[in-house]
Formats: sequence, C-alpha cells, structure tokens
Amino acid sequence: MAGKFARSWALMKASATVLRSDKSLLVFPLLSGLCTLLVAASFLIPVGVMVIGNEHAGQQFEQGMSAGAYLLMFGFYLVQYFVIIFFQTALTGVALMHLRGGPTGMSAGLALARSKLPQIFGYALIAATVGLLLRMIQERLGLIGRLVIGFIGLAWTVATFLVVPVLASKDVGPVDAVKESVELLKRSWGENLIGHGGLGVVFGLLMVLAVLVGAVLIGGAVAMQSAVAMVLAAVLVVLGFILLGL
Repeated sequence: MAGKFARSWALMKASATVLRSDKSLLVFPLLSGLCTLLVAASFLIPVGVMVIGNEHAGQQFEQGMSAGAYLLMFGFYLVQYFVIIFFQTALTGVALMHLRGGPTGMSAGLALARSKLPQIFGYALIAATVGLLLRMIQERLGLIGRLVIGFIGLAWTVATFLVVPVLASKDVGPVDAVKESVELLKRSWGENLIGHGGLGVVFGLLMVLAVLVGAVLIGGAVAMQSAVAMVLAAVLVVLGFILLGL
C-alpha cells in the first residue's frame, strides 16, 4: 500500500510539474467547457421553446419520452461525448509528451486528437449508446432499480476511466481501448483509488479556502457599499473558481 501511495504521489507531482511548465494546457478544458455549453444550448434551447410553445408536447414530455425524444437525446449524448473526448485526448496526449521529455504544445495536442477522430467518434458512439440505454432502463424502474442502474453506471465509468489515455497513446480502436482500460484498472486500482482520493482531498480543501476568500471579498465589497467594488469582487471570485476548476 505504501508503494502504491508513493507512486501515486509521484505522479501527482509530475502532473503539477507538467502544468507549471506549460500553462497552455489549461486551454484544453476551457475549450471543452465552452464547446459543451454551446452544444447543450443548441439542443436544449429549441427543445425548451417547443415544450413551452406546444401544450401537447409539454404533456407528452411529462408522461414519458417518445422515440423521437430518445433519438434527440442520443444525438445530444453523442455530440457532447465527442467534444469532451476530443479535448481530453488532446490534453492527455500533450501531457504524455511532456512526461516523456519531448517538446510540444497546443497545436501538437489538437493534431493528435484530429488524427484519432475515427477512434474518438467510435468511443463517443459507445458511450452515448450505454448512456441512453441506462437512461431508458432507469425511467422504467422504481427506486431500487434506479439505485442498481446507478451502480451499473458507476461501474461503467470506472471501467472506462483509462480509455482516453489508451486512445491518446496507442493505435487501437475504441472497443480495444475499453478492454485495455479494464485490464489496466485491474493492475492499477490502488494507484487510481489513492491518487484520486488524494486529489479529491487537496482540491476539496482548496475549494473550501476559495469559498472563504470569496465570502470575505464579497462581504468587504458590500460593507464598502460600492457597486464597482462589488462587481470587481464578483469577477475575481468567478475567475478564481474557473481557474480552480480548470
């Protein structure tokens, strides 16, 4: 166990070193977040307008999703997963290049992700299909059934956790990447558990600290009764949380 913790801690320090050496890596999750928001808006806004403007559609939505609604949801899942996996592959590829001591940058990461477009789309297709099937089953079961489906979804998330690193580092298809992710997880579950547990604790503490600092800033601005100070404090707090999230 001590050896697993040491290796996990070493990897965490290596990750921090990579980020310090190339802060442009923060752009990948930023672009991913912006693109997913745009995708969500492009799907959800038209649906919202349709439901609000069409009483029958609203009733149908409340009673249960139709085949067309499931098809729309599948399209949403597919595009969202594709965008997220694309930028995750780019980020992971650049990080691996850094860890191997090679010079790289944003352009190299995007080029790597573009070269993996068929594999990324294939895995997005698998993930969207699994997500939709779990959603369809969940809607037809009671509370216990939903809990079971929740555990199945968690198991799927854990089993496929290392798919993106496999896609970024090897020339394999999406199905083989899922299989290799499962095999890697069997051999490295200790490092994954300890590493993510440690990261969760660290960022949890940082989040608490950020909330306290944000409360002090906003409270001070309110006490000053200055609109400019309140706006500035709010902007600083939002930017701080965005940076921490990235």
